[in-house]
Amino acid sequence: MDLRLLGIDNTPLFHTLQRMMEAAGEDSDKSVNAPSRNYVRDAKAMAATPADVKEYPNSYVFVVDMPGLKSGDIKVQVEEDNVLLISGERKREEEKEGAKFIRMERRVGKFMRKFSLPENANTDAISAVCQDGVLTVTVQKLPPPQPKKPKTIEVKVA
Repeated sequence: MDLRLLGIDNTPLFHTLQRMMEAAGEDSDKSVNAPSRNYVRDAKAMAATPADVKEYPNSYVFVVDMPGLKSGDIKVQVEEDNVLLISGERKREEEKEGAKFIRMERRVGKFMRKFSLPENANTDAISAVCQDGVLTVTVQKLPPPQPKKPKTIEVKVA
């Protein structure tokens, strides 16, 4: 798939991916430093899944467009205690007898985004809602730590 068709060809991530793919194509004798196929596939899936991230006083909100997907096609997970992973797959629609594609521009295949969560993110208080093709993941913040009160020690007269 040509990522330029998605309109993200001017992003630094796109240029890095393009250089990686060109380098992989030049070296047919798989170099030790060359990225694996899985790494390149995951990088493409991340580049093709744009997201907005907002911070509110009590939460972080991640907004990702997911047109045409059902909630069963989307997975929201927390890895390594502080990495939010949003992934899934958009399957190609079944071809009906007698119909053929003239143009196919909608993206199909796997998608994925990973976000490092800040230290004050409460990974036990995460909610995800998909409405009208937009996934909204809300991560509540932990309350700020209470300042310790000084301990008063009674001085006895000897």
